[in-house]
Amino acid sequence: MDKQWWKRSVMYQIYPQSFKDSNGDGIGDLPGIIEKLDYLAELGIDVLWICPIFRSPMVDNGYDVADYRSVDPMFGRDEDLDELIAAAELRGIKIVLDLVLNHCSDRHEWFQRALEYPNSEEAGYFYFRHTDDGQPPNNWRSNFGGSAWAQTEDGRWYLHTFAKEQPDLNWENPKLRRELYDMINWWLDKGVGGFRIDAITFIKKDLSFASGEVEEGALYPIENFQSYPGISEFLTELKRETFAKYDAVTVAEAPGVSPELFAEYAGPDGHFSMIFDFNWDHIKGVSVKCDPDSVAAWRSRIFESVLHTQKHGWSAIFLENHDQARCPDKFLDKDKHSRDSMACLATTYMLLRGTPFIYQGQELGMTNGMRSGIGEFQDVSALNQWEEGLAQGRSEEEMLRELNDYGRDNARSPFQWNAEPNAGFTTGTPWMPVHPDYRQVNAEKLQADASSIWAYYKELIAFRKSEEWSDILAFGSFEPALTEYPSLIAYRRNFEGRTLLVLNNFGDELKLPLEGRQIVFNSFTGQESSATADGLLNLLPYQSVVLVESK
Repeated sequence: MDKQWWKRSVMYQIYPQSFKDSNGDGIGDLPGIIEKLDYLAELGIDVLWICPIFRSPMVDNGYDVADYRSVDPMFGRDEDLDELIAAAELRGIKIVLDLVLNHCSDRHEWFQRALEYPNSEEAGYFYFRHTDDGQPPNNWRSNFGGSAWAQTEDGRWYLHTFAKEQPDLNWENPKLRRELYDMINWWLDKGVGGFRIDAITFIKKDLSFASGEVEEGALYPIENFQSYPGISEFLTELKRETFAKYDAVTVAEAPGVSPELFAEYAGPDGHFSMIFDFNWDHIKGVSVKCDPDSVAAWRSRIFESVLHTQKHGWSAIFLENHDQARCPDKFLDKDKHSRDSMACLATTYMLLRGTPFIYQGQELGMTNGMRSGIGEFQDVSALNQWEEGLAQGRSEEEMLRELNDYGRDNARSPFQWNAEPNAGFTTGTPWMPVHPDYRQVNAEKLQADASSIWAYYKELIAFRKSEEWSDILAFGSFEPALTEYPSLIAYRRNFEGRTLLVLNNFGDELKLPLEGRQIVFNSFTGQESSATADGLLNLLPYQSVVLVESK
């Protein structure tokens, strides 16, 4: 069995604007990350995925790249990134950069030259079209709302899958591909450990550019960019010309990849080391909202996905990221937010087969904010959805509720370091308001509390990476267990004749037979967590226990 280093890793995602500000301008930066490397090392992290830090006008918070080889001044200097890579390496931590290959910024020199010179080589790096009637070339809809086409001053139309300031790159052009490959290798030569690759399934287009059928009640169709036929040739070449030459890890955001195509993307010889598993994480209404039916439905999705991926390849598993709501709000009713319920969520996913990702602040139990009006949102997607919703006749109350529940701003509020003003994130005015609960929920306070959710994440990571159990938890197979209990998410991890049984109780108290099994990990401590005298395991609500079944 292949035992690649990244299968043992625990990865941590940093949203740099919101992690730590070192100079008081209200925006997180690279020196701030360097300052907190010891915090991450203490937690047990060995890979940092850093969201885009390249030069950008920040229309989409850095996912509109204006220069792929230069750090944006808001995050520091180019030398700061070199220092971060070196300082992290001293602590056994690898740096993974966010790589945006579907589009760039309209401020990128390629697009600027294409605007100025319609017949230039750079104009071929994008999808420009002319129309006789002055209307967009088709009725495709952007993922951020509105038409997927924007018009230039000279009357040309260009394609943008996301914001109009993010023109799509034309992967059909071999010179464009070579520019991207050279840039990727330049970063790998500088010591980057790998890349998280953004929206990669969108790079192949339907070159017929035919309009799609409009669903009832919709303004536009979203064209099927996702994993479009022919994309495999691009991705095979991308890997051959870049990643395969290095011991790099690649984590692809690949929405739209069908189960039948999973091995092609993340199998032993796949395009990437792993892809994010979206099959069970971000599904409205499928969660663990306290009733057995909801738990069982969520469990079913988890088990179905993991059983499939273990046959065909490797997944990145997670509860939160920069595009989603905070996991306590996503999976739990607000009156059920507690150290124990958050620990149960953490154990459920962290011990599955796959490489676990922790999003900044998740280890603190950070939760969604509550915004009273659209003026308090900063996310370009939220603003576009608001305008489009108004045009469709949706109520402001309904849209505000939805954005508060699921909007991307929820995960982007500043990291809560301590109880000082602005949660210790900045000495200036933060670019986004700090969550009002920071005096109770902050790293300094939770690190000092041995019973906190932060301490539990540290303990859980140490257990996953311990010499005794890491082989089973990194490389072992996955097997569902005890599915007759609807509120129990239980599974086995098996490796070379050894088995761990993982129990996560999202329901009422359960009494289960120990049958000679030994408890090796417990989310509860003290008298309440001990086995009963009559050989039963007394599993309390939101308790997670790991037992060894054989040696």
